[in-house]
Amino acid sequence: MRGLEIVIIVVILAATAGILFMKKGRRLDTGMLLAVITALGLHGVIENYRIQMAPAYAAALGLLIILSFRLLKQDSRDRPKRSTKLWKSLLLIVILLLAGVSVYASRLLPMFTLPEPTGHYAIGTIARELTDENRDETLSPQEGDKRKLMINVWYPVAPELAEGKPKGHYPSALGEAVSLVFGLPKLLFSHVTAIPTHVVDGVQLSAEEASYPVLLFSPGIRSTRFQSMSVIEELVSQGYIVVGMDHPYTSAKVTYPDGDSVYYVPDPEFDTSAELYNHNVNGIAIRAADASFVLDTLTEWNNQDPNGLFQGKLDLSRAGIFGHSYGGATTAESLAQDKRFKAGISLEGGFWGEVAHAGLKQPFMYMMTGGTAQSLDPAATKKDKVFYEEFAPDLESVMTRSSGDTYYLTIDHFIHQSFTEIALLSPSLFANGLDPVHTVDITRSYVRSFFDQYLKGEPQALLNGPSAEYPEVTFDPAYTHKRP
Repeated sequence: MRGLEIVIIVVILAATAGILFMKKGRRLDTGMLLAVITALGLHGVIENYRIQMAPAYAAALGLLIILSFRLLKQDSRDRPKRSTKLWKSLLLIVILLLAGVSVYASRLLPMFTLPEPTGHYAIGTIARELTDENRDETLSPQEGDKRKLMINVWYPVAPELAEGKPKGHYPSALGEAVSLVFGLPKLLFSHVTAIPTHVVDGVQLSAEEASYPVLLFSPGIRSTRFQSMSVIEELVSQGYIVVGMDHPYTSAKVTYPDGDSVYYVPDPEFDTSAELYNHNVNGIAIRAADASFVLDTLTEWNNQDPNGLFQGKLDLSRAGIFGHSYGGATTAESLAQDKRFKAGISLEGGFWGEVAHAGLKQPFMYMMTGGTAQSLDPAATKKDKVFYEEFAPDLESVMTRSSGDTYYLTIDHFIHQSFTEIALLSPSLFANGLDPVHTVDITRSYVRSFFDQYLKGEPQALLNGPSAEYPEVTFDPAYTHKRP
């Protein structure tokens, strides 16, 4: 809980005790009334209200009404004694219950802090709408609409230029995505907009290096380009330019600068696994085309940048791509279709499309949760929800047909969403026995090490095998190969 949230709980309990156990008096009632009002006011101005504290706000409102009534009507000697005892008992029970619910909810969904990036660069960003005039939007209700993306470009900034500037916060899109993924009311996650990142807006790209390697990031289905900020911030702090893509109709919500929004469209029901598989092949083909279009746009910006930031600064000879879940599948297919991507990482994605039959020529890392890995055992009766019938043969095909270096890692205690910030969002629900900061560190450390080795040419000991720092991570020898 935040500092003033704790103060509100203490003030509520103290005011309740004053009402129940202290002799009534105008000075006491006035003091308690002002204390409750002051605590609520400071909390709203400094920290912002949030839904997890709503029961405490209700308790505070109730106390304000009681105290106001006491000040207006000081003489209560005619009240029957039995009624007074009953009223006091009910008040105590209700206040303790409301305060307890707020404390529990605030611990369940805390105001977390993103871990500090380990690199020396600060982080800047711009958001842009991109329209691919060569592709029609197949899911738009308006005939003739073109495919229209939203991206954020996060880029390295000299620390002195970012110093003192306000840090950006998570957008509401993150809360809406979490709500959609887990089927929970989005109001529960409205507080994420009060959680700061390490990103500043409106600053210049660092001139420390002549140009920077570029990474594209593709989020999971029903998710958002802001889902894995801990990884993105780490990469940018180490000298990468990272471009997060939202894919209309498979991302949770894509909001454009004019205020229009496009929402996730659920898959239709299919009678067979083969029909669903073919549907995903088509869906991933659209997303892979998005990635190639973004890379085309970056190539244009590198030659002549309308943003005034990136001209000549994008080293597209060192372009990579990574993604989570459906974004991991997008990554694998983008590598297969577009050789401009020199390396890629799939964070527990599928294999739908050309990649399943041809393998990859570029270095490729696959990171999988322990639960999904167990689902690959034909004897396993309980399958993880992200497992599908064709996954095992496709995985084998990709890993054995690939001619570039391949890494296949499994991570114990991870769930499918552990590659995002979900463990920080609710350690009680989603950390699964791991420290939530350690959970975040696993993903960002292996992702950074892989790209450092294959895009920067810096050999990484972390990729050589088991690490005492990350005992949850296992290298599968069947699919992990460094090829000549």
